[in-house]
Amino acid sequence: MNWLTNVVRPKIKSLLTKRETPDNLWIKCPETGEMVFHRDLEANQFVIPSSGYHMRMPARRRLEVLFDGAKYETIPVPGVPVDPLKFRDERRYTDRLKDAKAKTGNEDAVLLGHGTLDGLTVVAAVQDFEFMGGSLGMAAGEAIIAGMMTARDKLAPFILFAASGGARMQEGILSLMQMPRTTVAIQALREARLPYIVVLTNPTTGGVTASYAMLGDVHIAEPGALIGFAGPRVIEQTIREKLPEGFQRSEYLLQHGMVDMVVGRLELRATLSRLCHLLTKTPKVQVEEPEAAPTEAAA
Repeated sequence: MNWLTNVVRPKIKSLLTKRETPDNLWIKCPETGEMVFHRDLEANQFVIPSSGYHMRMPARRRLEVLFDGAKYETIPVPGVPVDPLKFRDERRYTDRLKDAKAKTGNEDAVLLGHGTLDGLTVVAAVQDFEFMGGSLGMAAGEAIIAGMMTARDKLAPFILFAASGGARMQEGILSLMQMPRTTVAIQALREARLPYIVVLTNPTTGGVTASYAMLGDVHIAEPGALIGFAGPRVIEQTIREKLPEGFQRSEYLLQHGMVDMVVGRLELRATLSRLCHLLTKTPKVQVEEPEAAPTEAAA
């Protein structure tokens, strides 16, 4: 009886039970349709090796890649009222926030950190598009301002990785107020003569583009990123004309003087390091970079 219970029955169950595989084990390239193993994609900083297509990169992974030894300290953000307008559409705004926090592990759409980049202290902010489309609300605005003020206090360059669909409609006018507030914080960086470098990722649109994302000292765009205020489809419907090929993409904006350079993600860290050291007139220190540990999501 023990043999039947302990050996035969488990084997029969294993044959009948469908083996589950992680949903993100293989990633499909949006351009070519090629299937790429997730671990290979992560090792290549979420850039498809064959096509060079830049997938969205998790916020924490961006900070790990940026800082020496993948080590950084997070920066606390002042608390803000939750759902000040008691907003509700198909769902309560508070429920949407809970889902976004559970999905990303972040308190809001902006993650802050400070550490060293080739020996130079820098402060960085990353907008997480997975958190309600990286939308700009009161918490995100406070985070951007807190990051800039930390950079001013530490006399360090401030690097922003922008990714957003625009202002957060659930907070109405309170969201739009973050545009002038962040602009004032940028002025504080300027008065302290500290570099403010913006990395525009896919997508960067709406009120974020109309405020702090386009007020940097240097604007770097990742290849193929959508950058603009309104989307191409909305513009075409408004003006009733066909837009040029590649309109509002990084390469188009570079040709028309809207960004300073288009840099692939694999060369981005070295470019940021060179700019920060150049703008602060600080000699560069060579730091050996160990391989960053896989993220929990990949594990």
